[in-house]
Amino acid sequence: MDIKIRKGYKEDLVAVLALVKELATFERAPNDVVVTLEDMENDGFGDNPIFKFYVAEADGKVVGMALYYIKYSTWKGKCIFLEDIYVTEKYRRFKIGQKLFEAVVKKAKELKVRRVEWQVLDWNTPAIKFYEGYDALFMKEWLNCRLTEEGIDRVSQIANSQTSK
Repeated sequence: MDIKIRKGYKEDLVAVLALVKELATFERAPNDVVVTLEDMENDGFGDNPIFKFYVAEADGKVVGMALYYIKYSTWKGKCIFLEDIYVTEKYRRFKIGQKLFEAVVKKAKELKVRRVEWQVLDWNTPAIKFYEGYDALFMKEWLNCRLTEEGIDRVSQIANSQTSK
């Protein structure tokens, strides 16, 4: 099988969004994807692109992707955050995930970042074993935190009411 890893382009976003939705189903959250193709086009290829990605092609179609962005650490400086890496089930076991991961790490080296970060679900044993193969550090003392849109709205309302006093 001829597998090609390459930089992602705007034309790839339809396939990438399909992979994102497939990933959400795998992660037991099929209804949580709200991003649209238009969002991805604007956010990845608009005036101020905030993410980049690689795709894996096999049999003439996109079968995997690795989406990342630059983040900044006050301790380390420029870093890469690997948001998602995913290979459609039929094409697993061909080292496509490995090739995508290594493409992101190669980009990190090229950009001279000081750290590459990502998350993995604690029940995703195959992914954990995959990352262990790279001697990845699992940061058990760090907790992931987030505000949803509703939380952002609540904090914004509180902040606005305090500034109007």
